[in-house]
Amino acid sequence: MSTLLVIAGPPGAGKTTVSSLVSARLSPSVLLRGDAFFRFLDQGAQTPWLPEAEEQNRTVIRASGAAAGQYTHGGFETVFDGVMGPWFLPTFFEATGLDELHYAVLLPLVERCVHNVTTREGNRDGEPGTRYMHEQFTRAGITDRHLVDGPEGTPEQVAEDILGRYRCGDFAYGAQGIA
Repeated sequence: MSTLLVIAGPPGAGKTTVSSLVSARLSPSVLLRGDAFFRFLDQGAQTPWLPEAEEQNRTVIRASGAAAGQYTHGGFETVFDGVMGPWFLPTFFEATGLDELHYAVLLPLVERCVHNVTTREGNRDGEPGTRYMHEQFTRAGITDRHLVDGPEGTPEQVAEDILGRYRCGDFAYGAQGIA
């Protein structure tokens, strides 16, 4: 049975690197980049982390959830990489049409995220957006079972840790009321 693993966290948390490594170890797999769905917005798009962008963001979350669900229903191990805070997880989950997904949140220290964002090529998020989103994740009260707090080690080691917990069902969300 194919499943969906959401690897979430603030900008600069290492989601893109880790999700690529995780997806490469699954077969058949699909890797969906949540940021790509925001790039589909054309005229009138708002900066996603600003409060006035909430309805725009809900639309993007529903669209990305529907796509992730279709790939999963189609038999692919689906890895979704995105700034998917727990505040949007119910909307995303409903749009997938699945009975369950797996939700892992990478949450390194804010300074690590800021460094990663401000030193990467094509920096779009910037320091203020990174700090704001990191604070939102920190304040969200994410349960330990979904948290990869201050991921230590190489990206390969973090990916292996996530895969191990994923295969054990530690990140399950939605099954029999598990949140």
